[in-house]
Amino acid sequence: MTTQTFAQEIGGGEYVADPIHSSVGFAVRHNGVSVFRGGFGSYAVRLTGGDSPRLEGTVEVGSVQVDDPQLRGHLLSPEFFDAERHPRLRFESSELRVAEDGALVVHGELEIHGRTHRVEAVGRLAGLGEDISGGRRVGISLGATVDRRSFGLDWQAALPSGGEVLGNDVQIEAELELVEEEA
Repeated sequence: MTTQTFAQEIGGGEYVADPIHSSVGFAVRHNGVSVFRGGFGSYAVRLTGGDSPRLEGTVEVGSVQVDDPQLRGHLLSPEFFDAERHPRLRFESSELRVAEDGALVVHGELEIHGRTHRVEAVGRLAGLGEDISGGRRVGISLGATVDRRSFGLDWQAALPSGGEVLGNDVQIEAELELVEEEA
């Protein structure tokens, strides 16, 4: 499916993320030996159809989900997200391309911690279809790697044997099932 075919298939509609069947998360190297994963429970994502489809979304920083309450507090603190001063992450696409095989590339601007940078997210158009009630749905899987330091997230600690606690590259992941809003 090409971008043009995708634009025709979704028409001029507006699609929003189904929060039950979608997720937004992150992954970062931890202690140099494993990958730590977390996510967010509150977000809004909108796909707008037309000749040049657009994808945009916000994430509520205060909804960060990790299994340790102490770590959660640290992530919300000024040393990381500074949720009080920067309560939302924001993304707005400038270009959305779909290849024949469903490969998806989305260029846009990502704002974290009050800083905005251009990013490229890659993934797949997972599908177009209807739900059990006949509602139109779009499935999208996307990932982007960003250097957290470029967004001012530069907390770090040295490991006793050398190296650092956190990797600098963070993988941002979105699994989206978007449902068309009724006109």
